[in-house]
Amino acid sequence: MQINTIIGIIADRTKIGLHWSHAASEKYIDPIVDGADALAVILPALGERQSMESILASIDGLLFTGSYSNIEPHRFGGAASAPDTLHDPHRDATALPLMREAVARGVPVLAICRGFQEMNVAFGGTLHQAVHAVPGLLDHRENKADPIETQYGPAHCVRIEKGGVLHACSGMTEALVNSLHGQGIAHLGSELTVEAVAPDGLIEAFSVESARAFALGVQWHPEWQHASNTLSTAIFRAFGAACRERRRAKDAASMRGACDVGARLATA
Repeated sequence: MQINTIIGIIADRTKIGLHWSHAASEKYIDPIVDGADALAVILPALGERQSMESILASIDGLLFTGSYSNIEPHRFGGAASAPDTLHDPHRDATALPLMREAVARGVPVLAICRGFQEMNVAFGGTLHQAVHAVPGLLDHRENKADPIETQYGPAHCVRIEKGGVLHACSGMTEALVNSLHGQGIAHLGSELTVEAVAPDGLIEAFSVESARAFALGVQWHPEWQHASNTLSTAIFRAFGAACRERRRAKDAASMRGACDVGARLATA
């Protein structure tokens, strides 16, 4: 029996009606199913209540999504957030340790927007909490009064570093991307390598130098209309291929283990 490649999608903890729920937007599920060609499974933000060992043994890749919430600033030594800033401490407690452990174990990781910022913080980096207020940097926020197609439309170009993960999977050295974020990278985390930069110098993508598998973070939203965008299509295809390779390696290891047990029983 063929087992589908399984990609876990990190959920937000959010209130729906009267009840706390663990949810992921459909726009992140679609490119996993249709772009990465994998089975999508939503992982609740339960922190230590669920074993990382069990989670990572059960999936072949992890998608860390964007979110309306921001990482709590104490996680990266930042000043207190502005009033009314939305936080999700349950997601912080789940995503940050899971990110490091997944990369260390060779589990493919794709991190988008908040996920991109989580990857930077997980590797010791810091964040600007209001990019538009930093001298020399542009306002990277969307206009929430615009139609959704305009909010997610091309906003600026990024320069893609030659020889990196993005360049390898797409063949591109520059691309137009959308921009819907208020926070951004201040200091880059250790072990992270810059993959793409915005015109104002803000880091928009990076990979993990020491990773044994695909480990890429992007600040923009490649999930939006992924099938009609060359770079987005390339990102999800490369991520899906890495996840399938992990599944094959796990299956092969399991088969070797079963054969070894059978051989020992036969000679007992």
